[in-house]
Amino acid sequence: MGKKARPPIPLLSGKIIETHCHLDYLSGDELVNTISKSRDVGVDKIITIAVSEDNQAIVREIADSDPNVWCTQGLHPHEATSWSGDFGEDLRSHAAHPKVLAVGEIGLDYYYEHADAKTQIAAFEGQLDVAIEHNKPVVIHTREAEQDTKTVLSSVRTSLSKKGVIHSFTSSLDLAEFCLGEGFYLGFNGIATFKNAENVREVIRATPIERILLETDAPYLTPVPYRGVPNAPFYLPFIAQTVADLKNVSVEELLSVTYQNSLDCFF
Repeated sequence: MGKKARPPIPLLSGKIIETHCHLDYLSGDELVNTISKSRDVGVDKIITIAVSEDNQAIVREIADSDPNVWCTQGLHPHEATSWSGDFGEDLRSHAAHPKVLAVGEIGLDYYYEHADAKTQIAAFEGQLDVAIEHNKPVVIHTREAEQDTKTVLSSVRTSLSKKGVIHSFTSSLDLAEFCLGEGFYLGFNGIATFKNAENVREVIRATPIERILLETDAPYLTPVPYRGVPNAPFYLPFIAQTVADLKNVSVEELLSVTYQNSLDCFF
C-alpha cells in the first residue's frame, strides 16, 4: 500500500504572526522559498530566534534581508556555559537593533542538563538584566525547572516591564497559571496536535485566548498531519485550527485575537 496522502495546507482567512522559529537552519533558495510560501498561506510576520553564541549575527542578517522578518538575541539554556561578560556586552550592543524585538531564547532546562543549574540561572538572570535595561520582552524556554523559573521570574516582577512569552509551553497547569498571573503570554505549537500531549491541550483550554501566541519552533515539532518532515512557518494553519478547536472559537476569531496578542507582545 502507498503512503496516505497528506492534506493540502489551508489558506488562512486572517493574518498570523510566526512568533518562534529558527530560519538560520535554512539558506539560499530554501530560505527565500520558505518565507514566500509562508506569506502565501497568511503568515504576515516571522520572528527568527537566536540561541547560541555563533548564530546571533546570522539571525540579524536574516531579519535584515526581508521586511517581514524580525529576530531575537540571546542564549538558550543549553548554551549557558557561553554566558560571559563579553557576551553580555555584545547582547547589549545589539539589543537596540531595529529588527531585534526581544531577548531570547533564554531560560532554564534541567531535562537535558547541558549546563548545571547554577550556570543556567546566572545566564538567565544576566540576560533578563539586559531585557530590563533595554525595555525588551523576553522569550523564555523552561523545562523540568518550574520552581527555579518561578523564583527567577518573581525576582524581576517589578523591574521587567515588558514580559514576553513562555514559548513552546509544555509545563504544568500550575506554572501556566503563575506565568499568566505575572503577565506573560504562553506560546503553543505543533505539540498541541500530538496524540500524547493532552497535558498541553489542558493548558490551552485553561489559557485565556488573549494570552495565547502561535508558533512552530521550526524546523522542530512539525504538527500533524505533516509529522516526519522538517517544520516550517507555513504549517501554522494546522496549529491555528487545533488551538481554535480547543478554545471552541472559529479560526477567524482566534487569528484576530492572537495577531493582536503578537503585536502587543513584540511590536
